[in-house]
Amino acid sequence: MLIIGLISGTSVDGIDAALVEITKLDQNIKLELIAGKTFPYAPELRAEILAVCAGEPRAIAQICELDDAIAFAFADVANQLMQTAKVKPDLIASHGQTVFHRPPLNSQLGYSVQLGRGAVISKTTGIATISDFRTADIEAGGQGAPMVSMLDLLFLAEQGKHTVVQNIGGISNLTYLPATFNSKNGDQVFGFDNAPGNVLMDMTSYKLFGVDYDRNGELAAQGIPDLRLIKSWLEQEFFLIPPPKSTGRELFCPSYLDQLLSQCQHLSNHDILATLTEFTARAIAQSYQLFLPDFPDRVLLCGGGCRNAFLVKRLKSLLAPAMVTSTEQFGINADFKEAIAFAVLGYLTWHGESGNLPKVTGAEGSRVLGKIHYA
Repeated sequence: MLIIGLISGTSVDGIDAALVEITKLDQNIKLELIAGKTFPYAPELRAEILAVCAGEPRAIAQICELDDAIAFAFADVANQLMQTAKVKPDLIASHGQTVFHRPPLNSQLGYSVQLGRGAVISKTTGIATISDFRTADIEAGGQGAPMVSMLDLLFLAEQGKHTVVQNIGGISNLTYLPATFNSKNGDQVFGFDNAPGNVLMDMTSYKLFGVDYDRNGELAAQGIPDLRLIKSWLEQEFFLIPPPKSTGRELFCPSYLDQLLSQCQHLSNHDILATLTEFTARAIAQSYQLFLPDFPDRVLLCGGGCRNAFLVKRLKSLLAPAMVTSTEQFGINADFKEAIAFAVLGYLTWHGESGNLPKVTGAEGSRVLGKIHYA
């Protein structure tokens, strides 16, 4: 099957699109990325998404309009990718844009809202579209996140190597793949959201330096982090509660950043960004020490944060002696991994196969994910 996977993450920096060819050979799935591209949101649409994510009030009618606007943007991206690749896919698998995420608490089910309804994408492109991937897992008592661990299990596990696949998007999340595992059911595989990722660094880069992000970590590299502050920040509840767990901009929001920055008045701007970068790196490292049954032999990075050379340098130091490298070294494009993952999840859904890993999300059992919208 030819499938287009679509996603915009918590950074809200654009829509990632991946055209993937998936072939099933016996019991194995073969994967090939045909084309991948990131399409930026129109500035006014991005501003509205960020406003809603920040909790600014909107009428129901306005939320509905935003839902459709995002769907049309996703459909336009799919159409552009089809035109560039000169092929018509069999299926579109769209994660949409998360604007709200509430993890489950005690007996209360979680709640997660992804805008960009699949019916609009299907109608606009003329191609069957699967969307709303998180709901089935949440209804089974799960976090609905992370969702990419199935891809990690199928394509990045290696017998004899304790492996962590570390995504650093707006929010950081990991999949832990033990040295011995059952590739059919993933009972020994687990994962969770483990750090703020790029979101705090990006907001700080814009606030202090007027740039959307710290290219290669060059600004942070000029500063000296305040380790005393970082130590106190890592005592925040989210970092200490055991998995399964998930989070988003509801926690790592502008007001959260303002609280941190209020404690940084003695630091220069470069020192502040260095402190937030080190905070992100140490949050990731601390999660390994607290929650992994075995320290990894190798850490495979993906997401926008793996392009931050200074952050990667700090992770290599903090995670030694583990080998720290990119998923690209093992055949999975680091920039489009999440879009590829949803193409794989769409493939599984189309064939009636489960896509969640209960040990990762905390769900009561395996579930077929998503809702199919036929063209």
